[in-house]
Amino acid sequence: MKKFILMFVFCFTLLSYGAAEDKISYDKTGFDKVYNVIDDAVFDMRYYSPYNFTGAKIRGYKAPVAYMTKESLKALAVAAEDLRKQGYRILVWDTYRPQKAVDHFVEWINDPINPGNKSFYPDLEKSDLIAGDYIMPKSGHTRGSTIDLTIIKQDGSFVDMGGTFDLFSEISHPDYKKLTKKQKKNRKILRDAMVKAGFKGLDSEWWHFTLKDEPYKDTYFNFDVE
Repeated sequence: MKKFILMFVFCFTLLSYGAAEDKISYDKTGFDKVYNVIDDAVFDMRYYSPYNFTGAKIRGYKAPVAYMTKESLKALAVAAEDLRKQGYRILVWDTYRPQKAVDHFVEWINDPINPGNKSFYPDLEKSDLIAGDYIMPKSGHTRGSTIDLTIIKQDGSFVDMGGTFDLFSEISHPDYKKLTKKQKKNRKILRDAMVKAGFKGLDSEWWHFTLKDEPYKDTYFNFDVE
């Protein structure tokens, strides 16, 4: 009996610790909208529209606006100024992402009759998206200091990055070998500016950056984007 009680206490402690680690918050006082800080940013908020891998507008996106923590926005403004001096503006695809949106992704993964938009995962099965860590039940975006973005020229014209946002493929890896010299250079321009400003990249997505010293490392937010 004593062994059972000790084991129960140990398991309860682990569960409690996990719950404490994954705190959910609806408080957005530590956030601001990107356009309030970077007035020349361009937005194509993909999860506000059905043009994404699920084929549907995503839960929690009630307006095509981008929120980030104030700390990450301060750093993003530094990167945006660096890029501006080189003749570019930032184009934002996603920033803060509510937990309810991530839950929507997982529900779609587990729906056997909804293929979504296969063009975003042309060489994979839908089940591979979680197995390969392309989609996870907890996302750094939900902590508010992660951004998915690219660069465009000051006149709004396209910059060739050798692959599009949310393409689940090795083409999206920052160091993909089959890029042209120009595409490699363009990816490097974005990455260098973001890293210099205090962000870190992701090995599987050239567009994804997270503030190194993010303020809410253990908090997942769930307020609506509106």
